[in-house]
Amino acid sequence: MDEQGVRWITDEAVGLLAAERDRIPVVPLSRRRPGLALEDAYRVQAEAVARRIEGGARVVGHKAGVTSEAMQEQMGVEEPDSGVLLDHMLLPSGSRLVRSELMQPRVEAEIAFRLGRDLTGPDLNVESVRRAVTGVFLALEVIDTRFTGWQITVADSIADNASCARVVTGPVVPFDPGVDLAAEQLVVSVDGTAVATGEGRAVLGDPFRPLVWLADRLARFGAGLRAGDLVLAGAVHASLPLGAASTVRAFSLHLPPVEFCVS
Repeated sequence: MDEQGVRWITDEAVGLLAAERDRIPVVPLSRRRPGLALEDAYRVQAEAVARRIEGGARVVGHKAGVTSEAMQEQMGVEEPDSGVLLDHMLLPSGSRLVRSELMQPRVEAEIAFRLGRDLTGPDLNVESVRRAVTGVFLALEVIDTRFTGWQITVADSIADNASCARVVTGPVVPFDPGVDLAAEQLVVSVDGTAVATGEGRAVLGDPFRPLVWLADRLARFGAGLRAGDLVLAGAVHASLPLGAASTVRAFSLHLPPVEFCVS
């Protein structure tokens, strides 16, 4: 990439960080740079993440996003994306979120994993991923866009760290190979009323498949998933607007529930 391209990536990363800090959205990249390549969008993401790390943030895992048909239809895309989880994004179940600290937040329930060993692609399969997983839990991901509205492309989402803002984590339990996580049904409620459901198989047919996809994608950059990483497999339902003064909860048959309050 030439000097002008490098400068553009830096400017866009700085702009997205400023938009989040000041809560003033910017015009989507896809409108200002039609035909934006996904790899360039990932370069913007990487630059923004690197700047956060320079400021003291720590990488704790990764997310696979837009892995379900419901989310792909909602976003108007045909492929997943991925983002990086940083320590300041994670909150334990029972936490309180301040709505005014976010911009255009939405929430989605996911099955998530803790890895016990490294996963480096390519040529992984579901069984090799299953053997690397030591813990599983429910997560409520709060997605947000630093762009002007949710009419964005997958390239916009990628540049914006896959739209990840917060991740509320439920208790991690040991992975039981006898539990069919593809058949695990998640129920999301807001203030006690069920508003969405979805099974683990909603994400690429099996919640382990997003980890295969993610490890293969990272391998193209000489990276991979590491022991201890937390990995979100993606929403099992279309995302929901996050309003103020509400309590959001997700539960399933075999995994402990997770919830948070919004003020």
